[in-house]
Amino acid sequence: MKKFLVVFTLFFVSLTVYSQRSIGMLWADVGVKGQITKDLEYGVSFTSRTSAASNQTFFPQVTLKYKVTKWLKPSVDYRGIYDLDKYGNFLFRNRLNFNTEFKYAKKRLDLRARVRYQYSFNTLSANSGYDAEFDQAVRLKTQFQYDLKNTFFSPILSFELFYKPGFGPDGRQLKKYRGFAGVALEIDGPHDISLGYILDQQMNSSNPLTKHILSVSYTYNIPSNN
Repeated sequence: MKKFLVVFTLFFVSLTVYSQRSIGMLWADVGVKGQITKDLEYGVSFTSRTSAASNQTFFPQVTLKYKVTKWLKPSVDYRGIYDLDKYGNFLFRNRLNFNTEFKYAKKRLDLRARVRYQYSFNTLSANSGYDAEFDQAVRLKTQFQYDLKNTFFSPILSFELFYKPGFGPDGRQLKKYRGFAGVALEIDGPHDISLGYILDQQMNSSNPLTKHILSVSYTYNIPSNN
């Protein structure tokens, strides 16, 4: 486990040495989730993303997730995104995420892989530029979580690639990657709490932006009668 953490850290450092711009951010997420039926799950959340450089984004999200098998769960998300531009105006756009999640769990180990296609529409500003995080993209994510014995937390490591599928001068190429290292806290009650560090790095750009992000997330699990 220690060797894996060292290799993971060195990998992140090596990928960011060429970055010319960087900002620090705080991402905070709070939400609830529950069961509609035995196999159908819903979630409602609100996310705030802020930085000292006045980069601000807020979005509510609604999710429906269906359990096909214990290892396969497709889902769909809707987001209403409010994004502060450089003039101090909040722009609004809608986004749909279509997800397929694969899961493998054995004893204390939890492995997950997710394929996401996202599509943004009704963007008010046509000059805002392409954003791999919020516009059209195909995203591939893997996640590793391990429940440490006799502790109250589980380490989490994840890595995600963002691919731009559209045509155009800079289309059909990788636009960014995102890595996460953190922990899930194991506390009594229907609570999911996680916190950690996110490295968000642009790719294939003449002046790539690096985001160093502190991430905090809380979800309340509504008891089910199913």
